[in-house]
Amino acid sequence: METAHYWRYAASALTAAALSFSPLPAATAADNSNYPVKAISLLVGFSPGGSGDFVARAIAQYLSPALGQTIVVENRPGANGLIAASLTAAAKPDGYTLLVTTMGLTTNPHLYSTNKLDPVKDFTPITMIADVPNVLVTNPAIPGTDLQSFLDQLKVRDTPLSVATTGQAAPGHLASELLQRAAGVDFEFVAYRGSAPALTDVIAGHVDASMPTVVAALAGIKSGKLRAFAVTGSQRSPLLPDVPTFAELGVSTIGTASGWYGLVAPPGLPREIAEKLNHEIRKIMETPEIRDHFLTQGATPHTMTTTEMSDYLSEEYRHWGDIIRQSGIKASSQ
Repeated sequence: METAHYWRYAASALTAAALSFSPLPAATAADNSNYPVKAISLLVGFSPGGSGDFVARAIAQYLSPALGQTIVVENRPGANGLIAASLTAAAKPDGYTLLVTTMGLTTNPHLYSTNKLDPVKDFTPITMIADVPNVLVTNPAIPGTDLQSFLDQLKVRDTPLSVATTGQAAPGHLASELLQRAAGVDFEFVAYRGSAPALTDVIAGHVDASMPTVVAALAGIKSGKLRAFAVTGSQRSPLLPDVPTFAELGVSTIGTASGWYGLVAPPGLPREIAEKLNHEIRKIMETPEIRDHFLTQGATPHTMTTTEMSDYLSEEYRHWGDIIRQSGIKASSQ
């Protein structure tokens, strides 16, 4: 009897203890609703001074007062953003580690054998931030006054068109791959470590063409040292309003080959935190001040819902994986 009484007492005690802990889910929800309550780390996979760093610091500057907390930008450059992405994927999903990322999130897994990060499964998509269009430019001595006449003359050239690229499966590289397919010709790709030396050689006539970002090529285009044919993306760049998009000119396959910046978090981030971040970023990106701030850097503000961002990353991952495999692009080849 004493033993039975003991077990009845123990069971009652355990039940009481379980009941005493039942409010925890509500407390967690309350904690999430108060997010953030401390500083946030915003990782970026590129060095200070570059366009990725610019985007991260602009987001930190405008998002910090909206959230009421300090946002600290942490530059973790290396492997086309892979180092910063790996740190983010392994971080605690509490909203205090975020990542400003690029197309590299969807292309790196197809380039680096050591990168097994899935852009959707291993991250919580928050939103797109901005598109960064690329522009096809050539030395003015290259024949062709518009895109069609330029493509037509490629078919009768004795030698392949030499095209300067600046990174493995970078937007300009992938756009150039798609362009040669559309034209039915072969390009000779020449690797450079940055847009500046690549465009210097295009202007000098050492290389025929390149597909840099609009902002990188703007000075050369305005001075007449570079000829611009078309820009990537769904709409014309405000910095080059007279230059049509590839889609306008009938080469729609290149439309998605634009650079972009987006925001993701570690996997498992509570939905209410993801939605709060999405809401605040979409709101600040609509303000004239930050829109102008981005446009002067050649970046067009472009936001998405969390669901749209998830779908976009999935499609980019599939699409560029196919292109990279078909083209035989390797991490060591650029």
